[in-house]
Amino acid sequence: MTPSPMYHTRILLTLGSLCLALPGFAAAQDYPHADEPIGTVEDVYNGHLTPDLAVSTFRNIDRLFPTRTIPASENPRELPQAPVDLPNMVSYQVGDATYDLYDFLSLDNVTGMIVLKDGQVVYETYQRGNTPETRWMSMSVAKSITSTLVGAAIVDGHIGGLDDMVVDYVPALAGSAYDGVSIRDILLMASGVEWNETYTDPQSDRRDLLRAQIEQRPGAAMEVMAALPRAHEPGTHHTYSTGETQVLGELVHGAVGMPLADYLAQKIWQPYGMEANANWWLDSPDGVEIGGSGLSATLRDFARFGQFFLDGGMIDGEAILPEGWTETAGQPQDLKGGETIEYGYMWWPGWTEPSIADGAFAAIGIQGQNIYINPTRNVVIATHMAQPKPVGREPVDPLVVFDAIAAALD
Repeated sequence: MTPSPMYHTRILLTLGSLCLALPGFAAAQDYPHADEPIGTVEDVYNGHLTPDLAVSTFRNIDRLFPTRTIPASENPRELPQAPVDLPNMVSYQVGDATYDLYDFLSLDNVTGMIVLKDGQVVYETYQRGNTPETRWMSMSVAKSITSTLVGAAIVDGHIGGLDDMVVDYVPALAGSAYDGVSIRDILLMASGVEWNETYTDPQSDRRDLLRAQIEQRPGAAMEVMAALPRAHEPGTHHTYSTGETQVLGELVHGAVGMPLADYLAQKIWQPYGMEANANWWLDSPDGVEIGGSGLSATLRDFARFGQFFLDGGMIDGEAILPEGWTETAGQPQDLKGGETIEYGYMWWPGWTEPSIADGAFAAIGIQGQNIYINPTRNVVIATHMAQPKPVGREPVDPLVVFDAIAAALD
């Protein structure tokens, strides 16, 4: 009899609890939330977590799968404090009603929010027992981090450029629908490969990829991707696909010849001065990082990553990313044939009038993680939230609030 996916999840949860003290696994014994109960990964994607269990699960996702640690910097970058009375400065409209910051924190179940203006902390809050030491799941925020590593690999000469072919770096996809697909196509999720991203549908391609992750067998994720059919010519049609980011993770791994966590630590995490260890889900024990999700880190370090991007990908005068990368990555892109898509290099361009005017963009993850970057007003906002379903359960559009915060600080 073939074991069910739930069986594999229970085994992984048991193994995770046994391996917390081992190198490469999550949660040192002094982690403040290490003993909390957690749900399963299927519960997360199904939206079947009670509010308290959602919080404890999201701050312990590194117990769901084996992880690789991204070590903190030995010289943490200071986040200077310049507090302002933000709750009394911010208001915004939802329909005909006026709301304030307290409404947003409550309605969207915000467990942590930090606001940087000119690189200084003007506001920081933690709820539901979270603290500055709390690691929180990133889900699709990890996509924006994985895509950033492509830029770093280009600067380092590991990747020739965005016109390079995917299969040159991921030989497991040779002969599949990914033949003829460029790195640029993958970054724009415009490979033309068929994909269904519905998180809550057990029959979707997204859940097939999740089952491959639960299986924890080397190569299982790329087997899912290699079996997909082509629906469009490469570069002509955008379809949001977490699978594309797993391909991108494999691509970076193949190009740089080291784990993504190690490359992130070497290029950004340690040089930029992240203050805490982070953890990143693996597709199998000691395997490849999950490119589209599962990077858990503190709120302050997610904010630092946003500030690194706002700084143009520069660290101490050294360009970590190609010239113009940060200006392009979060803006709408043109596909072959002339269609413009509201998607960048795995970053989301702003969709509200103020964010469009400011050229603001964001890394966004299901259930409420955000890194909002407003280059016009020099503002970075990072959030951790615990919304009840993967998507469609935000009473207040966070971007509306972020825009109001950025304007109030100007």
